[in-house]
Amino acid sequence: MVEDAAIKRMTKEGFEELQNELAFRKTEKTAEITAKIMEAKAQGDLSENSEYEEARAEQAANAQRIEEIESILKNAEVVDSSDLSTDKVSFGSVVTLQNTATKAEFKYKIVGDSEVDFKNKKISDRSPVGKAIMGQKKGKTVSVSAPSGVIKYKIVKIEM
Repeated sequence: MVEDAAIKRMTKEGFEELQNELAFRKTEKTAEITAKIMEAKAQGDLSENSEYEEARAEQAANAQRIEEIESILKNAEVVDSSDLSTDKVSFGSVVTLQNTATKAEFKYKIVGDSEVDFKNKKISDRSPVGKAIMGQKKGKTVSVSAPSGVIKYKIVKIEM
C-alpha cells in the first residue's frame, strides 16, 4: 500500500538511501525478476509452475515497493542537519540516553517515520521517546510512558 501524500520529513541520508533503493529496484531487481519469469516460462506449462508464480509475486511486490518509494520521495521534505546545533535534540540528532533506573545507555538517531529502523538505532521523532526528547538539552531527564510503566531517560550526549 502506498503511503498518503502528506509531506514526510526525512534526513538527507534517508532520502539518498531511498533514491538508491529505487534505482536498484527499477534496474537490477527488475532485470533479475524478469530473468526468473523468462526461465520459468521456458519450462512449459505455466498452470502448475510454482517458480513462475513465485516470480510473478516477487514482480508485484517489487512494483508495489517502487510505487511506495516514489510516493515517499515525491512528498519528502529533506531536513539538512548539518546546520543544526547540538545544544538541543532536533531532527537528525544522534542522542545518547541513559535509563536512570538501570544506568543502561542507548544511542539513537532521530529520523522521520519512513526511515525508522530499530535494528540500526533509528527512531522516529514522533515515537514516544522521540517526542519526549525533541527540543531538550543535554543533562535533561525526560519521562516516557511504556507498557511496563514510566521510564526515565537522561540525555547524556547530543551529536549530529
